[in-house]
Amino acid sequence: MSPLQQLNALYDQDILLWSEETVAQLQRREFENLDLEHLIEEIEALGVSQKKELTSRLIVLLEHLLKRLYVNLPNDYNGWERTIRTQRGELEVLFDAAPSLRRRWEASFAQAWRIALKNTRKEYPATAFPSEWGDDRAIESILNKDFWLELPEESLG
Repeated sequence: MSPLQQLNALYDQDILLWSEETVAQLQRREFENLDLEHLIEEIEALGVSQKKELTSRLIVLLEHLLKRLYVNLPNDYNGWERTIRTQRGELEVLFDAAPSLRRRWEASFAQAWRIALKNTRKEYPATAFPSEWGDDRAIESILNKDFWLELPEESLG
């Protein structure tokens, strides 16, 4: 079996070992026997994974912002705010690791908003949620602003 065939087989048997071997080959500049097909597949998957993580974390963040802003359950506020802080921190880490994800913010926000709104409406059918995000949706605002502190007293949920 050729070195390339061995790497191809290794990919199916033990992807961690395959990735370690591939990295070692790259570091040694041994390009002739690289498993390019699987290497390309894995690099593409990495990009998809980061995009999915952005949208997934944004869904959780928006669900909890919606709850905190519109659901009148004061005993749950602390837990919702903790989840908001956690997701904001994780998004900051994600943006530090992959700054180019910032370019995907608008598209990710739109998709995450639709899903978060649908999920939250199902969870709290008696609560009236807005159809559109009514405040600043810029990255810095979503990651830092405590929107519930700016609500008029009579509309606090």
